[in-house]
Amino acid sequence: MARNRLSGPLADPAGEVGYPADHPERVGFFTDTSICIGCKACEVACKEWNLLPEDGLDFTGMSYDNTEDLSGTTWRHVAFVEQERPTVDLGMPAMGRDSDQVRWLMSSDVCKHCTHAACLDVCPTGALIRTEYGTVLVQDEVCNGCGYCVPACPYGVIDIRPDTGGAAKCTLCQERLGAGSMPACATACPTESIQYGPLDELRARAERRVSELHEQGVTSARLYGHDPDDGVGGAGAFFLLLDEPEVYGLPPDPVVTTRDLPSMWWHAAGAALTAAAMIAGSFLGRKR
Repeated sequence: MARNRLSGPLADPAGEVGYPADHPERVGFFTDTSICIGCKACEVACKEWNLLPEDGLDFTGMSYDNTEDLSGTTWRHVAFVEQERPTVDLGMPAMGRDSDQVRWLMSSDVCKHCTHAACLDVCPTGALIRTEYGTVLVQDEVCNGCGYCVPACPYGVIDIRPDTGGAAKCTLCQERLGAGSMPACATACPTESIQYGPLDELRARAERRVSELHEQGVTSARLYGHDPDDGVGGAGAFFLLLDEPEVYGLPPDPVVTTRDLPSMWWHAAGAALTAAAMIAGSFLGRKR
């Protein structure tokens, strides 16, 4: 088995942790926000399939976003971003008091199933595992609710479920994958904004879509999380955005938080050896 690396490009995360060479190919999500209509069918499908409790609908002051963020009981969240500016017509339904000047950015966020997942690295019980599909899964019966994984996630995705006390996040509907079905959110999406499939195919499809949008004059279209050279080694769930990541509440340059652990251990060991040498030297000096 190859050494478990903590950062950098990694072609086969499942093989890295010991799955045999004939394991299923890595799968993931490509979310094309340019065709998201904000219907929230993905949120509903996720809650229904995974038996997640509702967590209330509150006025957040963020346009029509009333679920606010991902949480231990909301594993899909549709962000609504309302901007007043001239728009490029993509053929989508217009809304607002002046549809020529209002742009709606909607994006269904989810766990990124990182190539290098810090939540998995810091879990003391082994509750977080890499699956044969290359995704990251929480084993409820093993999680002790310590919460170490929560601050480790560079996207702020994973959280503790109030009703169970355990860590929770998107599983990519692991049981549906085993049955040959798509995740519930991708199945329910009426515009195919959420696309599921082999990650390499999704990346190629996303590149073509960006080129199409640029030809239509949407020069702000860009991919987020698709690059194996980024700070998490590329995400298993990546996005086509129409504005900067911060506009959607996404970190602009996420880095796996355990990347520097080896360096920290080496520095700590060096400091300990230096201290031991100084103590030994002081004793030897007294004997003279």
